[in-house]
Amino acid sequence: MSERVLPAPAATGWDFPRSASGVRHLLGWAERAGLPVGPLLVGTGLAHQDIERVPVVTAAQELAVARSLARRAPGAAADVGRRYTADSFGVMGWAMRSSTTVGDAVDVALRFIDLSFAFVIPVARLEGDRVVADLDATALPADVRRWLLVRDTTAVATVLESLVPGGVGVVVTFEGDRATLSFPAAELDRPLARDRGADRAAAEAACLDIADERRDLPATTADVRVLVTQRLADGAPMEQVASALGMTERTLRRRLAAEGTGYREVVDEVRRGLADQLLAVGLPVADVATRLGYSEAAALAHAHRRWTGTTPSSRRRPARPDDR
Repeated sequence: MSERVLPAPAATGWDFPRSASGVRHLLGWAERAGLPVGPLLVGTGLAHQDIERVPVVTAAQELAVARSLARRAPGAAADVGRRYTADSFGVMGWAMRSSTTVGDAVDVALRFIDLSFAFVIPVARLEGDRVVADLDATALPADVRRWLLVRDTTAVATVLESLVPGGVGVVVTFEGDRATLSFPAAELDRPLARDRGADRAAAEAACLDIADERRDLPATTADVRVLVTQRLADGAPMEQVASALGMTERTLRRRLAAEGTGYREVVDEVRRGLADQLLAVGLPVADVATRLGYSEAAALAHAHRRWTGTTPSSRRRPARPDDR
């Protein structure tokens, strides 16, 4: 086996924005188990009918869903964990599947762990002839700590075993609020079952794009961006966003000011980014204005000129014949 060093995980704590796919995964498990999903969303500010269109959630929102599911299905953590695959993790899973070897996939997973749904962050090392990963859940709220430890440890083991035929021989042990996962270090050099190494550069670039955008933001600003994105169609009222964060509007203003920004600036940045994306795929200007919470297309046009010096229609991809 070639000599290697396993990277430190990109995140040491669990409080980072995450794809809404994690919440959808928990709700999907609940639906298959015959549990009503409405109660799982209470207190999150998320509605079941809207969850498919929400791109990102805060860690607190996903934690609230996990906590509700843990109360209703306390023995289900391992089964929930076994339902995850590499593909469950979107662009990070794509990068893992595009890797040449198990070791490359492990490297990607650790360097982009903040693109996953993990609450218990694995810290891996080489110990003799084995890879050992420690998972410590002690920083999590006590009422959901064990449930998330079992879920996340099971999910990591399940994804690792799925990478190659016959698995990598993962051994898992639990002790209190900590778990250890290990497998033979020789497995790191095994080629993946689905080797798509030619895609690796594109997959990693996509991971970097998403990770860089999220990692560059201070904590409060990052959460406000997520909550604003979810509420844009209603104008993203500051009162609602502050309430979702458990703050008064005054406290939120103070926190954002300490991070060098303000609420209107964050809303403006979110609108500008989404406008670029929606116009680029050819969505009509009036529809983009509605999605961004503007009362009319003229308001979007005014904002777009301020952002770019151009009209929204100049940025919109021309419709192709098959779009009509």
